[in-house]
Amino acid sequence: MLSFIEILKLSAIQGVFEFLPVSSSAHLILFSKNQNLLIDLCLHLGSLLAILFFFRKDLINFNNNKKFLTKILLATLPIIFVGYSLYITGIIYKLRSVEIIAWTTLFFGIILYISDKQKITRKIEKNFQNKPAIIIGIFQILSLIPGVSRSGITITASRFLGFSRTDASKISFFLAIPALVASSILGIYDLSQEGNNELNAMALVSVVFSFIFAYLTIKFFLNYIKKFSLTIFVIYRLLISLILIYLIYL
Repeated sequence: MLSFIEILKLSAIQGVFEFLPVSSSAHLILFSKNQNLLIDLCLHLGSLLAILFFFRKDLINFNNNKKFLTKILLATLPIIFVGYSLYITGIIYKLRSVEIIAWTTLFFGIILYISDKQKITRKIEKNFQNKPAIIIGIFQILSLIPGVSRSGITITASRFLGFSRTDASKISFFLAIPALVASSILGIYDLSQEGNNELNAMALVSVVFSFIFAYLTIKFFLNYIKKFSLTIFVIYRLLISLILIYLIYL
């Protein structure tokens, strides 16, 4: 069983980095020595509950706009199809290497910086149609590679398409909902195959702390990007990647 400190660390990594454009999976791979399927599932569940609670009013309003929800699902289909294919073939596990994380963190950090320089030409209320939804969904497939960052690549795609930082982030957050649901379902399947469905206190603790960290991160991030660019996250990615490259090759 993982210790309370380990649970707290994993909850912080999942809750914070899931919604920042810096890759939560990469940080979990780098800083977690213990892989526990139940805890992984609970961490994702905490993040999912946080985003549902934070955007509860928006989701209720969007429920009256079935077209928007349809576009979110449309944008999610590519990553579900490709992700499942990589999962059943085992390729997904071969991508979990420090070398891949180092280079994807660096490369897609630079791409994020370039995208953030684009002019604002679209608004989520009027211009989030089928075509941009599909394009963003295709870009999201890249997040299956550790180090790319799901939030990072969806924000990057949205900024390239001319959406503002706030709208790009909202699109990323809403796309996180079906993505987290899919990962949770996959986690439940893995648990059933493992034959260990014991729900312990630490699992519940991980849900709570992941929820808290995720909720605070969403609130901070949306407030931050209203005033500042994404450069600070680009710098963070570059620093992490350079440190990893140094450790790997020197």
